Amino acid sequence: MAELPLYPSSPRLLTRPFTRRGVLGGALAVVGAAWVPARGEAPRPLVLPAPAPGFTRTHGLSAFGDLAMPPDFSHFAYVNPEAPKGGVLILQVTAVGGNQNFDTFNTLNAFVFRGDGAAGMGMVFDSLMAGTADEPDALYGLLAGAIDVSDDALVYRYFLRPEARFHDGSPVTASDVAFSINIMKEKGHYIYRQVLQHVAEATAEAPDVFVVRLSPERMRDSHLNVGGMPVFSEAFWRGKDFEAVTLERPLGSGGYKVGRFEPGQYIEFDRVPDYWGRDLPVNIGSGNFDTVRYEYYRERSIAFEAFKSGRISYHEEYTARIWATGYDFPAVREGRIVRETIPSRGPSPIQGWHFNTRLPKFADPRVRKAIGLCFDFEWVNRNIMFDSYERTMSYFQNTDMEARGLPSPEELALLEPFRAGLSPEVFGEPFIWPKSDGSGRDRALLRQANELFTAAGCTRSGNRLLLPSGEPFSVEFLDFQPSFQPHLKSFLDNLQALGVDATSRMVDASQYQLRLRNFGYEITGRAMGSSPTPGDFLENLYSSASAEQKGSYNIAGVREPAVDDLVHRIAHAKTRDELTIACRALDRVLRAGYYWVPMWFKAETWVACWDEFSRPETPPRFGSGAPFTWWYDAGKAKRAGRVKG
Repeated sequence: MAELPLYPSSPRLLTRPFTRRGVLGGALAVVGAAWVPARGEAPRPLVLPAPAPGFTRTHGLSAFGDLAMPPDFSHFAYVNPEAPKGGVLILQVTAVGGNQNFDTFNTLNAFVFRGDGAAGMGMVFDSLMAGTADEPDALYGLLAGAIDVSDDALVYRYFLRPEARFHDGSPVTASDVAFSINIMKEKGHYIYRQVLQHVAEATAEAPDVFVVRLSPERMRDSHLNVGGMPVFSEAFWRGKDFEAVTLERPLGSGGYKVGRFEPGQYIEFDRVPDYWGRDLPVNIGSGNFDTVRYEYYRERSIAFEAFKSGRISYHEEYTARIWATGYDFPAVREGRIVRETIPSRGPSPIQGWHFNTRLPKFADPRVRKAIGLCFDFEWVNRNIMFDSYERTMSYFQNTDMEARGLPSPEELALLEPFRAGLSPEVFGEPFIWPKSDGSGRDRALLRQANELFTAAGCTRSGNRLLLPSGEPFSVEFLDFQPSFQPHLKSFLDNLQALGVDATSRMVDASQYQLRLRNFGYEITGRAMGSSPTPGDFLENLYSSASAEQKGSYNIAGVREPAVDDLVHRIAHAKTRDELTIACRALDRVLRAGYYWVPMWFKAETWVACWDEFSRPETPPRFGSGAPFTWWYDAGKAKRAGRVKG
């Protein structure tokens, strides 16, 4: 991902770093252990009754029944179990989800529709299970020490660890878990309500036993969506409006709690020294900083100046021009700031300019394709981005789920029932955006664009292009950051050369977020995170049901029966082969629909930081591990001039 900040494509990214949901898909390992009651003690098992007939006990769940970690694993391979605790990590907000905003916040409730939620709130709350960055879809026990799963995969019995505590010392009970799941399903942000839709019942069977029953129509990820949800204190929320905008510090059970904050300026999270779960295998080696601070800046250039001056300690660079030319300053030359290119091992984000197809002007895919042909990626890449990127083509870029060549027989079997309503392009080679001559105004491509406009019924009045209705054709690109304007200039120039009144509009981040929630835009640039195991969240991105649901991530307003069927199949795939085939078919349909003008990607992450951190030797399989597996190194900080004495 580059040039744009990131919107997660799953609500799990709001909760804990590296949380990745998976699904039950086969035989489950039997476990008799849970975890550590006090720091320094050897692990000892939970005292549990034998599983009821028709249930299997496990220490973790995955999409297709495969778990890399055994029941007695001590920690993940990509952490340093001896990492010291201490220091401060200071970040800019570069990824948001739910009601969060890149530039400001006015509420500490990031899990509902109202308000602009603060960054980092997921660190305050534990969940039943936690993920690993070494597996694409596995979860292991956190609040839950063991899970009993019914043979029909509709009932899940979570056994809570007796040592689990909220920050006020009160125990985390099954009633708290049931309250959390039910309130999120009823009053949470749409993205949470959507992934919890197949929870039929969530109850406390005993003080330490939480049971969830799923409907027979459950999706593959339904039970793990439950496992990844934040757990709230029922007592804390009693008598309060869960949907209200509030700056009251919430009561959680996670490794951090809210510290100092100034709405719209910064928020700090302080490590809980006596955190009940600090020695669990899913937590060992992480949560190493005493304080994590998020700084808010309305312009990326100002944030970069803050980094240069030392007010931000860790910085991911998203602008190729700055990466290439902006790091010639004393702290870099003296080695006090270090730069690194870290390979990206996961799928590339879905990054592009998305059409709002709810608007009549964008209803015809030929119009959308014509607009896309006016974007000269080669010119932008060479002149603005220092040839740092490749052109994105697929909705599953950089994975084996990307459509290639002619459809396989298995893909055709999924597509044929919808042939009459689909473009013939779906059944041929997947569309590849043509390379330009790099001039910034490729006449051949503009000629193709003009022919498409004409074929779609557009006409001309002098130098103005008219819609089939006779109205002047205008398009507005909506954004909230000025740093992206250079990438748009030649795009707008080419559209204007064809008679389209093309403009870019800048609004503040709060207004931008509000307009996105209410679909009040024409075209907007957005980068969405991708998963190595796509699941039910694709419904939020592409289904007809989400197209009119305010707050959904279906930015383009995709409403296509074939898409609805394919995302349903993906969410219910029982094997990775089934998943891959359905994703390839979906890629073909979406690409032939021209719902976006795809941007670019690179299989690496650019990182710069003040030289005050150390890190594990082994990176995770999916991601860089930066900076949440790192730790503060006092010796380095002193040499970098970050501490006195």
